[in-house]
Amino acid sequence: MYGESNQQDSRKFRILASRQFLSWLAEQHISIGVSTYQTGKLILIGSQPNGRLSVFERTYDRAMGLYGSSDLLYLCTRYQVWRIVNVLKPGQDYQGYDRLFVPRCSHVSGDLDIHDIADRGDEGPVFVNTLFSCLATTDDHYNFRAIWRPPFISRLAAEDRCHMNGMATKDGKPVYVTAVSESDVADGWRDHRRDGGVVIRVSDSTVICRGLSMPHSPRLYGDRLWLLNSGVGDFGFVDIRTGEFTAVAFCPGYARGLAFVGDFALIGLSRPRNTAAFEDLALDANLAAKKAEPRCGVIVVDLRSGDLVHWLRFDGMVEELYDVVAIPGARRPMALGFKTDEICRYISHT
Repeated sequence: MYGESNQQDSRKFRILASRQFLSWLAEQHISIGVSTYQTGKLILIGSQPNGRLSVFERTYDRAMGLYGSSDLLYLCTRYQVWRIVNVLKPGQDYQGYDRLFVPRCSHVSGDLDIHDIADRGDEGPVFVNTLFSCLATTDDHYNFRAIWRPPFISRLAAEDRCHMNGMATKDGKPVYVTAVSESDVADGWRDHRRDGGVVIRVSDSTVICRGLSMPHSPRLYGDRLWLLNSGVGDFGFVDIRTGEFTAVAFCPGYARGLAFVGDFALIGLSRPRNTAAFEDLALDANLAAKKAEPRCGVIVVDLRSGDLVHWLRFDGMVEELYDVVAIPGARRPMALGFKTDEICRYISHT
């Protein structure tokens, strides 16, 4: 089973799906959104009436942090934060799609290397400002307004000192963050990629877990703090009392991007880049021991057993994902882009 990019150009890609993936989407009443880092895509994945995958993509420069709900997406790009909303009412469709996501506003943040982002309702988004090692939000006058920084970061500086990258929220409020190290010097995190990773509780700035390798995508779900220990290849959870990390499943690729639905986790996978940041990680040896090649795509893990029960694999131009979200209640989503006049012609109003 496969779906192809809707864009007619030389950069097409194909997505392969496990045999029962589409029926699983239908059972869970969801579709999926992913952001791709190097190729700059927002990709929306659902099902067509003919039983094939629906794959719809739009181009956004350096698409990274992605927040998703039934009717709202936030997307972080190279120097902007986009708010993208569904304009269809329940029961409406547009060209056979039951969600039509339209960019409504953009905040020019500058190139902050923004990673995770979440919605706080009327307070606007909160995001991980990786370049300045802090949590931040948008501001009407400035590029960003800092909300919090780890206790070991002595001041705000555009130096990516600890590579803070992940954020777990509850009711829209940041509760935990992940960082690759506790370094307080420019680019210092690169020297601690193998075992310097930490989880920090935002409320009292306490480091609750150490010894991780390139941790990403912390999420609170089902009374547990889940995350990806990406440098090792493990998906699991942290005991917030003891700081112990328990692995639940091995991820056959560089894991980044995590969402939950029912008893399942959706995990984004990438092929590691051939750069110093990905060298000498335990992930390479663990893949070799399992005689596995790193893949790009999304895997579905059953939380009850740790089994990998469904998967998507990306072939072609896409080799690296950043984030993955579930879009509840959506069967077949699409989005308007900027390369055609469609965004000029489609007008909705109250």
